[in-house]
Amino acid sequence: MTAPRPWPLAYTVSSDDCRTPMPLGFDAPFAEAVRQLAELGYDGVEVQVRDTTARDADALLRTAESSGTEILGVGTGPVAAQDHLTLTDPSPDVRRHAFDRLRGAARLAGALGVPLTLGQTRGTFLPGLEDVQRAWAERAVRQLAEEAASVGSRLLIEPQSRGNTSLWHTPEQALAVMTALGVPAGLVLDTHHLEAEGIDSVEAVTDHTLLTGCLQLAAPGTRGPLTVGDHRLPALLRALRRGGFTGWLTLEHTQDGDSPRAAARSWAALADAAATVAQQPLSP
Repeated sequence: MTAPRPWPLAYTVSSDDCRTPMPLGFDAPFAEAVRQLAELGYDGVEVQVRDTTARDADALLRTAESSGTEILGVGTGPVAAQDHLTLTDPSPDVRRHAFDRLRGAARLAGALGVPLTLGQTRGTFLPGLEDVQRAWAERAVRQLAEEAASVGSRLLIEPQSRGNTSLWHTPEQALAVMTALGVPAGLVLDTHHLEAEGIDSVEAVTDHTLLTGCLQLAAPGTRGPLTVGDHRLPALLRALRRGGFTGWLTLEHTQDGDSPRAAARSWAALADAAATVAQQPLSP
């Protein structure tokens, strides 16, 4: 960034075990993605995994570090998006397989020393099964949070819109289940999902900064790359700064058919917003 920014800036990438690169991340194999993102000025990546475990940590680290980038978080979206495995599937075998994948991802995150994020792999409800499916998910999430903590990671739950999951659409809902379960977890806040639920992203960040490990960013409406002049961005950065945010920022959006150009556009938009914030005093 051209202006001071106290938090690492990451871009979503896919590990090479994914069947295809995730559509909301850089469209290239892992090594090529981290190389190009480093050249564009990104500090690191949030890596989405499908079936990657701690045994793969050294290879991922070597590849990222050789390009001068960090791995800042491990995402689990491909477990559901590519293999249709969720914690609320009616089949016990599918639920078990989903949890095994997530446990492997937690061990990878622990080996990397970064948080683990959980989104759509929570799953969706079927009519008449809502109560039992909720119980399945809550039990699995408690176990997953404990597993992550035991290996030196931390589970971050991402409130997502109803189109992605039946569980925990708002920060308050995610925090309520974390409190009820007594799990050592935090939040991922994603501007797209917040806005899809009619939640003001600046207000959500302001209210939950200290419990947020990652803020994911995309353009409003389109979920595309950020644009210079987006009025939300300076307000979001100010809210993070006021609240003492200690996590990282991730660009997670569509690529418009050209990942290097999309990444460059988002980087420029955040640089412009950071410059605007740097010129302003930090006021209440």
